[in-house]
Amino acid sequence: MPKVTLSDVKENEEFKQLIDVCSNNLKVLGYTEHGLRHVGYVSKTTANILKVLGFDDRTVELGAIAGWIHDIGNAINREHHGLTGAVLAYGILIRMGMSAAEATKIIAAVGNHEEETGMPVNELAAALILADKSDAHRSRVRRETADRKDIHDRVNLAIRKNYLAVDKNKKIIRLVISMDNTSATMEYLQIYLSRMVLSEKAAEFLGCWFELVINGNVINRRQPNPVVEPKAGETEVSEE
Repeated sequence: MPKVTLSDVKENEEFKQLIDVCSNNLKVLGYTEHGLRHVGYVSKTTANILKVLGFDDRTVELGAIAGWIHDIGNAINREHHGLTGAVLAYGILIRMGMSAAEATKIIAAVGNHEEETGMPVNELAAALILADKSDAHRSRVRRETADRKDIHDRVNLAIRKNYLAVDKNKKIIRLVISMDNTSATMEYLQIYLSRMVLSEKAAEFLGCWFELVINGNVINRRQPNPVVEPKAGETEVSEE
């Protein structure tokens, strides 16, 4: 039986419509961008994490699929969208001809990517969590809301650069963020602290340590010489 590929999923009309409705719903609710740019970033970054850590090609592709469809539950409601998205995804993937064994791995990742209810239950979930929670950047702010006083827009607008890097040998997954002074580390943590805690758990599941660096300062671990560029041995995995 031919395996369902990422290309197949991208071309599936049901997934296309769900992603479109998800994006429109969150636009109406005033959230940052959750459309093709976001799912593309999460899909590629999830796959890159798994690839650098040495997982096989099929696991890498399943991670990419999970990243592409992870937010479709927002087509129903923002609350518990990971759980509803997982239920939606299973039926579509099975109808496309994916095996139950692979479909259940993907929906476990989709259903566990949110900090309110999620945990890294498999390698796809762990990589998806890290990819999703690393996507904070000024490019996510919608033009029509860019002048609001909302803390989410303010924090994202302040982020001029960010990247996620993996050092396979040292077992470190590092998120590096550069912010200007239109926001502050404290505001970032107001929004992202619980997401960073989940990222720590995800990295641990993959046998690594998660390190958060903001403006050259290591936030979650003391380090004598923090760096803001990839070091020798690191591979940048975040990808637009």
